[in-house]
Amino acid sequence: MRKENISIAYDSEKLSAVKMYMEQRDTDLKSEMEKSLDALYTKYVPANVREYLDMKSSTQTVSRPKSSRSKPSENKSEVNENV
Repeated sequence: MRKENISIAYDSEKLSAVKMYMEQRDTDLKSEMEKSLDALYTKYVPANVREYLDMKSSTQTVSRPKSSRSKPSENKSEVNENV
């Protein structure tokens, strides 16, 4: 699936504090935010919609369009056999 960036406004002192204490626990804000967003997704998006999106996502990875390489010509060039 395509990824999209989100941004929110948050108090800078609180943000600095949470980053500092997360760093002490060898955790980063981005991964924790992703986990939280995944939990919200699971909580609010109905299971049948999540299943549909999972199927759609797996189908897209399997049936990716092939590169537009040209096929070799079936007409082979003649080899000059002058000996």
